[in-house]
Amino acid sequence: MKKLQILGTGCPKCGELAKRTEKAAKELGLEYEIVKVDKIPDIMAFGVMSTPALAVDGEVKLAGKVPDVQEIRDLLK
Repeated sequence: MKKLQILGTGCPKCGELAKRTEKAAKELGLEYEIVKVDKIPDIMAFGVMSTPALAVDGEVKLAGKVPDVQEIRDLLK
């Protein structure tokens, strides 16, 4: 099971990244868990300076933007 972590303080862009990530994971047929990381110290522990960000199994895959579903699918493969 993949652990998909959405890093952000709860802004609209963070919510949109969560929705697109979930859609991409479903399209790929992945077993996944989405975890929202919304506390600043926890986000900084990932080394992320701009949100929203996406981490997969603890590894940051993107930060500072909300990509389209296709780009997220490519990151999850």
